[in-house]
Amino acid sequence: MIKERKWPLFSLTWPIFIETLLYMLMGNADTLMLSQYSDGSVAAVGVANQIVFLVIVMFEFIAMGTAILTAQYVGAKDEKRATEVSLVSITANFLFSFFLSILLWLFGKPLLYAMKLPNELLDEAYAYLSIVGGFLFIQALIMTIGAILKSYGYTRDTMYVTIGMNILNVIGNYLFIFGPFGIPVLGVRGVAISTTVSRIIALIVIFLLFVKRTKLSFSPSQLLSLPFYHVRHLLKIGIPSAGEHLAYNTAQMLITYFITWIGTEALTTRVYTQNMMMFVWVFGIAISQGTQILVGHFVGAKQYDDAYAQCLKSLRSAIVVSILMSSVCFAFADSLFSLFTTNKHIIETGKRLLLLTIILEPGRSFNLVIINSLRAAGDVKFPVYMGILSMWGVSVTASYVLGIYFELGLIGIWISFIADEWLRGLFMLWRWRSKTWQTKSFVHHHLGTA
Repeated sequence: MIKERKWPLFSLTWPIFIETLLYMLMGNADTLMLSQYSDGSVAAVGVANQIVFLVIVMFEFIAMGTAILTAQYVGAKDEKRATEVSLVSITANFLFSFFLSILLWLFGKPLLYAMKLPNELLDEAYAYLSIVGGFLFIQALIMTIGAILKSYGYTRDTMYVTIGMNILNVIGNYLFIFGPFGIPVLGVRGVAISTTVSRIIALIVIFLLFVKRTKLSFSPSQLLSLPFYHVRHLLKIGIPSAGEHLAYNTAQMLITYFITWIGTEALTTRVYTQNMMMFVWVFGIAISQGTQILVGHFVGAKQYDDAYAQCLKSLRSAIVVSILMSSVCFAFADSLFSLFTTNKHIIETGKRLLLLTIILEPGRSFNLVIINSLRAAGDVKFPVYMGILSMWGVSVTASYVLGIYFELGLIGIWISFIADEWLRGLFMLWRWRSKTWQTKSFVHHHLGTA
C-alpha cells in the first residue's frame, strides 16, 4: 500500500543536493586530477563529455517520464500502476540505452571529427569516449531506478549510492593517473575505466535497494506480461520533457564548436569555469528536483493550490541561494582557479566569466524550478517550444555574433547565456502564474484515475 506521507521540501532536497553535488564532484575530480597530468587532457575529456551528455539526454526520455508518472501515481495512491510504470521503464530504458551505447562505441571517432577537435586532442578524447560511451547504458539504468526511488520519497538511498560511487571513482583516478605501487599510468584512459567501474558497482547497489524498497520480485514471465502501453504514456511525457534538455545540449555542442575556433586555451577555460559554476547550479537543481516530487504528489492528489504555492516558494529560495553562491565563487576566484592551473590568462578570463555568472545564475533558477514544476504537473510541451526558440534563437545566435564575429570570445558567449536564461525564465514564470498546467495532469486526464 502507498501510505499517506508528507515531506517538507528540505527533507527531500538535502539528500538530492548531496547526491547532485557528488555527481558534479565526480566530474570535477576527473578534471582536477587530469589537470595535474595535462591541460590538453582536460580539454579532450571536456569535448568528449559534450557528446556523452547529449546521449544521456536521450536516456532521459524514459527516466523523466518515469519520475513524473510515478510521483503522480504515488500522490493518487495508485500502487498497481506505480509498480507497472517502474518495471516497464527499467526494461525499456535498458533496451534503448544499450542500443545507443553500441552506436556511440562504433561511431565515436567520426563524431569527434565532426566537432573539429584539434588533432592533438583526438586520441585522448576517443579513448575516453569509447570506454565511457560504450558502457553508458549503466548510467541509464542508474538514472531510471534513481528516479523511481526519488518519486517514492527515498532520496537518501540515491544519495548513499552516489557517495560510494564517488569514493570509488576518486580512488580509481588516483591509481591510474599517478600510478602508485607500480600501477601503470593510463591518464585519460584510466579515468574512463575508473568512471565506468564505479558506475557498474553503483548500479548493483541501487538495484538491490530498489528491490528492498518496493518489495518487487522479478521473473521473465512477469516482465513479458507487463502492460507495455505504459511506454507510450512515458514517452508522451518523457520526449517533450527531455526535448528541452536535448535542445540545450545540442546548442551547447554547437557553442563548443564555436569555442574550438578560439583555441584550446579557451576550451580549457570554459571547462574550468563551468566546473566552478556547477557548485552554484547544484543548489538550484536540488531545490527544483525536490519541488518536482512535491508538485507531482500534489497534482496526483488534486491539491493544485498547494502545488502552485510550493513552486513559487521554492523559486524564491533558489534565486537567493544562487546569488549568494555565485558571489562567493567570484570572491574566491583566484584560489579556485589556482587549484586547476597556473596559466594567468586562463585565470583572468575565468574571473570575468564568474563575475557575469552572478547575473546568469538567478535567471537559471527560474528555469530549473519552474520547468520542473511544469513537468511534474504534466505541462511538458511549453518548456520545449520556448527552449528551442530561446536556446537556438538567442544563445547560439548571440554566441556566434558576440563571441566570434565581434571577437569578444568567451565574454560574448557568457552574455548570450545570460540573455537566454532570463528570457526563458520570465516566460516560464508567466506560464506558471497562468495556471494552465492545472488541466494537464496526465494521470487524471489521460488514464481516468481520478
